[in-house]
Amino acid sequence: MSSDHDRTDAFRGARFTRSDLSGATFHDCDLRGARITGSFLDGLSVSGVFGRLLVDEVDVTEYVTTELDRRHPERVQLRAMRTADEHRAAWELVGRLWARTVERAERLPEAARHERVDGEWSFVETLRHLVFATDCWAGRMVLERPEPYHPLGLVPTDFDPADAATAGLDADARPSLAEVLAVRAGRVALVRDLLDGLTDDGLDRVCTGSPWIGDPDHPRPVRECLHVIMDEECEHRRFAERDLAVLEAR
Repeated sequence: MSSDHDRTDAFRGARFTRSDLSGATFHDCDLRGARITGSFLDGLSVSGVFGRLLVDEVDVTEYVTTELDRRHPERVQLRAMRTADEHRAAWELVGRLWARTVERAERLPEAARHERVDGEWSFVETLRHLVFATDCWAGRMVLERPEPYHPLGLVPTDFDPADAATAGLDADARPSLAEVLAVRAGRVALVRDLLDGLTDDGLDRVCTGSPWIGDPDHPRPVRECLHVIMDEECEHRRFAERDLAVLEAR
């Protein structure tokens, strides 16, 4: 019988021997240092934030990075950002890519836009999360707004729901794609306006505070905050494109 284990450390350091884990899903889990030996791995799928990845003692980290860069060259441009002009160019590129992705989603029925593929966020949920990411890193950190969060923003799954409610986010909201796109358009414009007035020296201005309520202060330069926003945009679009392909095939 399948079961859910949420927010538990019961398996830290555990050893699974001759156990059937076929079909198991690990989501938002800390798997640093995990080892799989002598096991059947046919069809194993891994996605997430990689450090070093070894397969049969072969370090495949660079191969994975290179292949992702080949498929998504915008990743290379984002990593190369140094000047204010380069940040502006990268944001325009991200906008053009997302416009094409939204067009794909708009060709699907509304129900499909709310459908989760393999338990991952739906297309609408993905856009709601990007609203939240912009509120955190542009609204709260760079612009230092006291109440930056839009109610339709969606926090990561490992955040405390009580904190989200305190920040005014509506976890029970079920907005349409059109409603979310209207909010997102405002957030995209916010970042564009911020970038339009940015100078090279301004990239090094240190932002105090934290992106999320309750988090300890962690000063960061503007360039780091912008990199987080653009990385979120880039990676979540990659996931959205992957899932849209599944929905289209149905």
